Amino acid sequence: MISSLHRPTVATVDLKAIQNNIKAVQTHIPQGTKTYAVVKANAYGHGAVAVANAISQEVDAYCVSNLDEALELRQAGIKKEILILGVVLASELPLVIENQITITVASQEWLNAAQAYFSDLSRLHVHLKVDSGMGRIGVRSLAEADQLIANMLKANIQVDGIFTHFATADEADTEKFQAQLTFFTELVNGLTYKPALVHASNSATSIWHSETIFNAVRLGIVIYGLNPSGSKLALPYPLEEALTLSSRLVHVKAIHAGDTVGYGATYTAKADEFVGTIPIGYADGWTRDLQDFSVLIDGQFCQIIGRVSMDQITVRLPKAYPIGEKVTLIGKDGDKEITATDLANKKGTINYEVLCLLSDRIPRKYH
Repeated sequence: MISSLHRPTVATVDLKAIQNNIKAVQTHIPQGTKTYAVVKANAYGHGAVAVANAISQEVDAYCVSNLDEALELRQAGIKKEILILGVVLASELPLVIENQITITVASQEWLNAAQAYFSDLSRLHVHLKVDSGMGRIGVRSLAEADQLIANMLKANIQVDGIFTHFATADEADTEKFQAQLTFFTELVNGLTYKPALVHASNSATSIWHSETIFNAVRLGIVIYGLNPSGSKLALPYPLEEALTLSSRLVHVKAIHAGDTVGYGATYTAKADEFVGTIPIGYADGWTRDLQDFSVLIDGQFCQIIGRVSMDQITVRLPKAYPIGEKVTLIGKDGDKEITATDLANKKGTINYEVLCLLSDRIPRKYH
């Protein structure tokens, strides 16, 4: 999808804020812990290449979701280690090895497929994934992990790390978290061959359970300044939200009592009022469930009236503003603010999804 550079809707990313957030977390975790920055999903909507370049001095390596995300970073000149957190098909291993990308291995079945494709896997670097209770990918017992590591070493594969992922580290109830931590700790301690890197700490674990960190962390949503729990748990220290989203009014009109607005005529004016049109819609990730939410104009909350269209929304205005008046969709205007978490609460989802849904049609600008 082409970025709409000639439209006033734009996401602005504060790269210094991301650097500061990483440093803030690092001051609260054990010194010498290896830091992976999670830049998957276009760095949670912030722009993977720009973010990866900006934080190269603050982190040791990067995590992505899939091979194409890793290749994007390599093609942009990123030299540091890149770990793919998802499963890569064995048929793609030539690209993995050629570009010196570290991958996740989650089963003996995968290793069998890799060996069926290639006789020489000596240049392949991997981390073994343990399913400690997340229920997605990974080995599920010490015996399975021990045997798979032994088989990979026999195939001359470089087994650099072992990791797991917690399902509830961002929740107040720690019972599930503690069960996963115990399972993973006992598994790692029981291994015949223990890889050098051991990591289980995502954003939530790193800030609320820093005492459980092994020797590496994977920092995701926190580096972008958002609370992993949404609003369930208070952040232990301040972070800077890195992304703001703004646009401008492109049309202003007066409507009268009884006039309707939008598809389905779901809004009917009860009195004479002013309506403004803003060029953003569900094709940009500003989804239809945001009807009745608000934007900020001139330091005031202005309600979205009528259905969100593919390309436009309409808002009720307190007065007639000129075309070109600034609209804040995420960020501060005066003493008021709209956050990605506010949007998530309205949508009944999480702030991760709000940011990841912002489409490529919205240009990203950096400072």
